[in-house]
Amino acid sequence: MRPGTSSLSGAAVRLSEFQRAVGEEFGRAYSGVLLRDHWLTGLGATANEALERGVPPRAVWFALCDEFEIPESRRHGRGLLDPRD
Repeated sequence: MRPGTSSLSGAAVRLSEFQRAVGEEFGRAYSGVLLRDHWLTGLGATANEALERGVPPRAVWFALCDEFEIPESRRHGRGLLDPRD
């Protein structure tokens, strides 16, 4: 991975990276509503509730991606460089 980039497909994801990815994928205005109100079946909670319970941001991100059928090509974060091995 290049310096200064992040990867949501990596092992760990910071909350700030998660929030940026959600905002970029779903739009800044809608992302707050989505995180607060949308029930994620796979997690049995909203995204905010799952994060408060200690679910890692990476797991919440992938639950959102699954729920909204986000293409694999954007699951590492929209507008970010593809992660390098």
